[in-house]
Amino acid sequence: MTVQRTGREGARVAGARPAPAAAGAEAAFNPAELHRGREAALQLLYQWEIGRIGDPGPDADALYWTAHPAPEPRQAFAAALARGTVSRAPEIDALIAGHARNWRLSRMAVLDRLILRMAIYELQCGRTPPLVVIDEAIELAKAFSGDQSAGFVNGVLDSVRREISESHEADEE
Repeated sequence: MTVQRTGREGARVAGARPAPAAAGAEAAFNPAELHRGREAALQLLYQWEIGRIGDPGPDADALYWTAHPAPEPRQAFAAALARGTVSRAPEIDALIAGHARNWRLSRMAVLDRLILRMAIYELQCGRTPPLVVIDEAIELAKAFSGDQSAGFVNGVLDSVRREISESHEADEE
């Protein structure tokens, strides 16, 4: 399998067919807009976790969007991604704990943990190609956390991706 780097939209497998359009607002986005939506979702997650500014929901979202205006489709995508991540946090945290060798969740940098949670949620949803999800998470780690974090995020997510892939293959048999 050959992976080609394609810029902001992430990576793609050479010769692979494009993924079918996802349902909802995500289908209408270009890769740069999806990246901005993921950045906003990460910031929403951070606001909820660290800022303790309301529970994930419309009131907390409104506060964020007042300070960071964005087009409605980006807002919808970011809010759905952040809420979905929060809704599956216990399940996702168990995956992270199982794949982050020698790291407890409580000892991880907050942003690394949030990036991992959000990316794993996207991997589980299956709407975005896994290599794109991982590439986007690495870009977020570089932008918001640091180069060492990028390697850590890459390693954990690749391990989780393999487990999810094996699980899907077993389900199909």
